[in-house]
Parts: sequence; C-alpha cells; structure tokens
Amino acid sequence: MSGTLPIRQVEKPWGRDELPAPFIAPDGQRIGEIWFEPPAELPALLVKYIFTSEKLSVQVHPNDAQTLAKGIGRQGKEECWLILATEPGATLGIGFHEDLSEDELRTAALDGSIEDLMVWHEVAPGDFFYIPANTVHAIGAGVSLIEVQQNSDITYRLFDYGRPRELHLEEGMAVARGEPYAMKWSRKVAPDRSQVLVDGPLFLLDQVAGRPDDAMADRYPGALLVIPREGTVTVSGQPVSPGECALAPTFDAIGFAQDSVCLLARGCAD
Repeated sequence: MSGTLPIRQVEKPWGRDELPAPFIAPDGQRIGEIWFEPPAELPALLVKYIFTSEKLSVQVHPNDAQTLAKGIGRQGKEECWLILATEPGATLGIGFHEDLSEDELRTAALDGSIEDLMVWHEVAPGDFFYIPANTVHAIGAGVSLIEVQQNSDITYRLFDYGRPRELHLEEGMAVARGEPYAMKWSRKVAPDRSQVLVDGPLFLLDQVAGRPDDAMADRYPGALLVIPREGTVTVSGQPVSPGECALAPTFDAIGFAQDSVCLLARGCAD
C-alpha cells in the first residue's frame, strides 16, 4: 500500500482559529494539532503539525521500559520538533537551569514556579530539538512545527497555567528528570541541505534536499514516511505536497525533484 495518509484535526485550548496554508480550521474551532493517521505498515511513528497561540502544559512522557514495567505495553514517547515558523519571542521550555530533587520538582509543579525554573529557548525556523523520554518540556506560544514521535498518547501534565484540565502529578513525578537539557540533542537545520536529524535507536528522520545519494537509500530498506516541506515529490507516481504525509512502500518508489525538500522517517523496529 502507498499514498497520502488521512489527517485528523485536533482542537486544543492553545490552538489557532487561523492556520497556515494548506490547512484550514473549521469555523469556531481552535486547531492545535494536525495528525497523520499512522499506516498499518508503519505503526510505530506518529507525524503531526503543531500550531500554538498559547503555551502548552508543562509535561513529561515515560519511556518504553517504564510503560512495560506498568504492564501497559511498549507505550513510551520520545519525540522531536522541527520549527517551521515563529512569532517574535517564541520559545520552547526544555529542562531546567540546574538539577532539582524530586521534592523540589514536586513543590515547583504544585506552586507554579516550575515555569520559571525551566530553560526557555528562543527559537527560529530551522531549529531542531530531540526530546528524550523523561524530559520535562513545554512548547511556547507563536510556534509552528513538525513533530515526529513514537506513536503513544501518554502525556503527564505537571502544570497547566490554571487551565481546567486534569494534571498527572504522581505519574509525572515517577518518570520526570529534574535536570538540564543536553544541547547535543539540538541543532540547526539548513533549509536547502540534506541532513540526518535522528539516527535511532527508536526511529530515523532525515531531511532530503534535491535528489539523494545512494547512502540515503541504504538507510530506508523498507516502507517509510515522506513529509514534503518544499516543492512536490511523488510516491508511486502520485504527487505529494507540503502539508501532506505519504507512505512509500520502498525508497525507490519516491520521486525527488531537484528543488524539493522533504523529510523521511521510519521506526527502527519497522
């Protein structure tokens, strides 16, 4: 099977009622996320666009070992973000200025000071961040990004700015690390250059500008996801445009234009 994946528009209190093209928010809805339904051939990954008008909750995700230990299967969630567009002053909160004990982290989550203890990175288009499981994080207002993540919906909210949504303090404290974010997980992605973004162990993600070399084909021996950013690529002869995500049965089924830029992804277990 191949072809473009169905999308799901997800309302969020921090979403937007006006979205960048080609997306359109239904009247009266604030859309925060655009999900591409994972195909049966590649169930391990979920690709999203995220659009924010307010800060997301301060949150954390477990890893696979932690969810397996709880008896709920392999439901860990590591993710990464490629920034597409920002408003002035847009930030991402990732990790802390200094190490915090469990008691200090719990107190900060309860009284709201956790927001001030986090490091807020000012961001611009092309910034890339990999977010390991157990990392405390929050996406700020005025950000548009592509997220590629393990296909899990487990999110533990530690703090939500007083919004009337459920918090998960005990679950979150059991997995959260009160430590600084290692900047080795962050990089700048040139808009016109092929680049390895994630090299496992859970999934692969690459940016391909123009026509790739043979080494790129070797990284993708089976089915893969194709996410155009600029120009149009084809999958099994059918065009796939920015704002879409497609399943390609093989690397050879993808047609790359010289002026195209796209992301390729697959789970390492797929």
